[in-house]
Amino acid sequence: METSTASAPAVPRLRRTLTLWDLVFYGIVLIQPIAPVPLYGVAQKLSDGHFVTIILIALFAMLITAVSYGRMGTLYPSAGSAYTYVGKGLNPHLGFLAGWAMILDYLLQPLINTVWISTALHERYVHQVPYIIWALLIAGIMTVLNLIGIKTSANANKVLLGIMTIVIAAFVVLALKYLYGGQGWAGLFSLQPIYDPQTFNWGKIKVATSFAALTYIGFDGVTTLAEDVENPKRNVLLAVVLTCIFAGVCSAFESYLGARVWPDWRSFPNLETAFMDICSRVGGRVLFNAMGFILIVAAFGSGLTGTLGAARLLFGMGRDGVLPKKFFGYLKPGSSTPTNNILLIGVLAFAGAELLYHIGNAYEHAGELLNFGAFLAFTGVNFACFWQFTVLAQRRGARWRLLQDALLPLIGFLVCGYIWWNLNNLAKTVGGIWFAVGILYVGYKTNWFRSAPVMIDFSDS
Repeated sequence: METSTASAPAVPRLRRTLTLWDLVFYGIVLIQPIAPVPLYGVAQKLSDGHFVTIILIALFAMLITAVSYGRMGTLYPSAGSAYTYVGKGLNPHLGFLAGWAMILDYLLQPLINTVWISTALHERYVHQVPYIIWALLIAGIMTVLNLIGIKTSANANKVLLGIMTIVIAAFVVLALKYLYGGQGWAGLFSLQPIYDPQTFNWGKIKVATSFAALTYIGFDGVTTLAEDVENPKRNVLLAVVLTCIFAGVCSAFESYLGARVWPDWRSFPNLETAFMDICSRVGGRVLFNAMGFILIVAAFGSGLTGTLGAARLLFGMGRDGVLPKKFFGYLKPGSSTPTNNILLIGVLAFAGAELLYHIGNAYEHAGELLNFGAFLAFTGVNFACFWQFTVLAQRRGARWRLLQDALLPLIGFLVCGYIWWNLNNLAKTVGGIWFAVGILYVGYKTNWFRSAPVMIDFSDS
């Protein structure tokens, strides 16, 4: 009997064209070199002047988690990230809950950017316009632009990244000149930003570390490109680790210089925009406005894409029957615009920004809420990595390594869980309610966990 392969259809495969450094660059774009700047004043307050320290502590947790993400990304190279890894690596119901926690982050992304932009414009530029009006304008503009289909392009993001890099480089040069010119080598080198015995408080440090982890949010996006990478088993893992190291080292260095230029964080006119005052001290009004400009533009771009990403995610859940299809699965006739979802997210961004402003410490609370979902996901991925490479490997009779396969992911699980546990009470309360709703919802949809949940499609978000 003759067999022929000539007529057999070829199996479609993605071309693996991305190198390690393509992935690292993508990770830098996601995190951005100005990541610690909007956090600076609030983080200094929470840690009593030890932002550098909490960035480095958070780096330890993120590096272990990055290893887990990298290893799981080689097993399951698809969009969804933590949702996919927990769902396929542990249990589909737990995966749904990891996805439910991620949905909270998607919904909060426009809110946290609305809070920061509104605060900056109200406090530092146009005091006469009330905060509530700025919040309404920012959330409204982001909503309208998404309704009419305006998107930020990849080229625009690259240009913005280039401008950020120039402004940060200018700050570094001017800060070094300012410190050396005023105090010589003593101005450049000091342990005070890392450890000040007069103000160091471990209780505050562990609480503040959860806020500092915002510096690293986005690193896991690198794993979604696993199908396009040369040698994914090596390069995905290296890329997420190098991205975290880059973010941690750059953020710590920027924060160190900021702490040396302005040692007394209590004297900032406004905590949310504190780094702009540091820029003013070393570079005058020009650097103050340059930093303010890139922060506002970056936050607006992030809020704009975040609104669309969240709206698409909700649409996918409505289309697939995870959420009520009539509302969430609606598209504007003749277009691919999920108008109901965009309007809902715009309302949530405005209402949440206004509510947090009246509670006080709006940016801090928004960041802690964002970390509720993020650290639940990090904790789940670390445990999924341990389960896959230790427990399931043992059941298959495969070899496993104590340090790499068992201890590291378990340490990451415990450290991320500890950071999550030390989130502030508002974050744990609101996040806990959201998570409880998710448990009840997935229980109801799966006949109380007797059947598998419907998959959440993160691919277009």
